[in-house]
Amino acid sequence: MPTYPPEPWHLAGQMFLSLWVVPRRRLPVLPDAVKPLTVAGRAVIGGAWVVYERDSVLHYNELLTAVLVRDGLRPRVTITDIWVDSEQSRDGGRRLWGIPKDMARFDITRGARITFAASERTPLASAAFHVRHRLPGRWPASYQVCQDLDGRLKTSPVRSRSTLRLARGGWEIPARSAVPLPARPPTVSLALEDFTLTFGAGESARSPRLSS
Repeated sequence: MPTYPPEPWHLAGQMFLSLWVVPRRRLPVLPDAVKPLTVAGRAVIGGAWVVYERDSVLHYNELLTAVLVRDGLRPRVTITDIWVDSEQSRDGGRRLWGIPKDMARFDITRGARITFAASERTPLASAAFHVRHRLPGRWPASYQVCQDLDGRLKTSPVRSRSTLRLARGGWEIPARSAVPLPARPPTVSLALEDFTLTFGAGESARSPRLSS
């Protein structure tokens, strides 16, 4: 029997997000059925540290990278690499949605500056965020995540709401790290404070099998 919750997962917590604009050739591998969303040969890749807490169906920490893609003409997001410190999250993410979660150990310090570090056998990444100006209101977001699940494209809805703050994010990616982010400062960083998020739907949504 599965030891993880069924979808959708209702989650809440804190997210610290950075975005980079990179040449298409620098992107990690994507599912065959999607293409990167590019302008003048450049694409957007993001890195995020997430603390799932409060009313979340599971409590855990996470480091992920994702790329802005398109499914036909429809904009989507694909998670390319992700690490968590919960076996339930790892197993559920892989089996429900095809999200390639691996295990890692996290060190997090909260204060005026929020610091993160994640490692498996060797260090993965570390980051420090200085939270700055708060944008008024609670900001909704709705998008679709596309992943390769057993040779098919699984498209999952995500709905969230959060308080947004501008932030200054500094990342350190060791040379041998598996984290596919640029070794330079991000283009923009944000803090999504006290977010609520629903990931997935009650029914699976799949397209025809991906080509081999």
